Amino acid sequence: MSTRRLPLFLRFPTKAAIAAALLLGPLAGMSTAQAQQAAAGPQAPLPVAELSAGIHIIRAEVADTDATRRIGLMQRTSLPDNNGMLFIFELPDLQCFWMRNTLLPLSIAFIGDDGTIVNIADMAPQTDDAHCSTRPVRYALEMSQGWFAAHGIQAGNRIGGLP
Repeated sequence: MSTRRLPLFLRFPTKAAIAAALLLGPLAGMSTAQAQQAAAGPQAPLPVAELSAGIHIIRAEVADTDATRRIGLMQRTSLPDNNGMLFIFELPDLQCFWMRNTLLPLSIAFIGDDGTIVNIADMAPQTDDAHCSTRPVRYALEMSQGWFAAHGIQAGNRIGGLP
């Protein structure tokens, strides 16, 4: 068994190195075509899951791969009522989102394995501000900004129908 040693600058990163990793990290695993698509236009529609939030039905496109999660709702110019995007991660972890190249104001609900909403955040379009879950989650649901509040959905409520 061999072990790889990281270069000193990676073992003890500077603030500049950390900032570069945060800014460039989401693009690092992207193919050239994916990076161009993220800059040029929205990704093709994804498979849809029907979710429930109380009496409300949500049609959520499912982003469950690195590539589809990276692009998300970037470059979309509209989001129909009760439609959103569900991000699914392999394992629960602290999840953070930003809005670079996202033209629409969104609200995001971070959701645990049992469907319970951990926290909800409003996100301004075209910003690099990080919006993070307050504890490890496997799901994040983006909807038009204010959708959760307008429908009386808050932390502690459950989302049904999660894949």
